[in-house]
Amino acid sequence: MGTWNKPPNKSPWEKGPQPPDIDELLSNLQDKFKIGLPKKGGMTFFIILAIVIWLSTGIFIVDPEEQAVIKRFGEVTDVVGPGPHYHLPSPIETVQIAPVTSVRRLEIGFRTIQIGPPAKYRRVLKESLMLTGDENIIDVQFIVQYRISELENYLYSLTNPDETVKSAAESAMREVIGDTTVTKALTAGKGIIEDTTAQMLQQTVNSYKAGIKIENVKLQDVHPPDAVKEAFKDVVSAREDREKMINDAEGYRNNLVPKSRGEAAQIINEAKAYAKEKVLVALGETERFNMVYEEYRKSKDITRERILLETMASILPKVNKVIADKEVGGNVLPFLPLGQAMDQLNK
Repeated sequence: MGTWNKPPNKSPWEKGPQPPDIDELLSNLQDKFKIGLPKKGGMTFFIILAIVIWLSTGIFIVDPEEQAVIKRFGEVTDVVGPGPHYHLPSPIETVQIAPVTSVRRLEIGFRTIQIGPPAKYRRVLKESLMLTGDENIIDVQFIVQYRISELENYLYSLTNPDETVKSAAESAMREVIGDTTVTKALTAGKGIIEDTTAQMLQQTVNSYKAGIKIENVKLQDVHPPDAVKEAFKDVVSAREDREKMINDAEGYRNNLVPKSRGEAAQIINEAKAYAKEKVLVALGETERFNMVYEEYRKSKDITRERILLETMASILPKVNKVIADKEVGGNVLPFLPLGQAMDQLNK
């Protein structure tokens, strides 16, 4: 059997084996691999250069339409705007840049295949078919436009912002359509549907703290399903014709009634003026008669003669007169048409 040699006892205060010298190690490696490795001073230079390059990677520039989020070990520390900025190099700090002024566009109920012209679209019925308040099915295709209002919330509050906004918009539109009749949805109620949906969608994304501002909701196309589209068109056309006829009748009424009222008021005013005139004339004639009567009472013969002369003066200028000699006048037949003879002579 072999014998086991006990290692010599060493004092715990004695030093163990010393590490090899760096210069000696580099020299041995150089001799072994026959390569030129830098000496101790050169290694320090390369280390400093590497540190400088590493620190310089923290410089970044944000464009005018962008914002940037700076995170330190995964926690957001700052949100910066356009211009040059600096952050501690990775992995200490990281930066994420995103455009915040551009408007994003989501299509619901359809997808654009080719912008065109002519544009081509593909329908997505599972998104577009909705039930109205009066239990009719309609096909609603619309667009949602939004932009980033708070970059930190937009990046880290939602896993997929586009899908979240899309689902919330479809839900809001279904709720609004469910409170709207099919007639309003196909005709005059489109503006109200757009505004109400945008408000409800904004409230929903605000509750998610999504950092999103809804710019608008725009209906691309609203129509009944293909199976009943023609029948709905006839119904809508008939209703539009009815509304047009009602509006025309209202317009005619609004034009005729004021005109008739004006004419009636004019006739009434003229009648009142005529009545007032006649009353005043009658009062004047009465006053004149009373004055003449008083004069007649004072001098009957003179007044009678004056009245006769005034009456003849007012009558004679209005009639054709023939003055004949007394002797000639006795031979004139009573029925001789003297008026016609005078007219022929005047011609």
